[in-house]
Amino acid sequence: MEKDWVIAYSTNQLYQAEIFKEVLSDHDIESIIINKQDSAYKFGDVEVYVKRDHILKAKKLVQEFEN
Repeated sequence: MEKDWVIAYSTNQLYQAEIFKEVLSDHDIESIIINKQDSAYKFGDVEVYVKRDHILKAKKLVQEFEN
């Protein structure tokens, strides 16, 4: 992965990552999801990455999303 992408959100539920990706999109923030879960046992994390210039806005949205 390129160096200018950073983790904005991490969860163990794919659907939560997908919802948060939509929240970011609604705020004009490009994001990608990296699913690091084992396909057989469903352990591991699903991570949402944003470009470094958007991390502060994304972290604020994480706080709103989790509350």
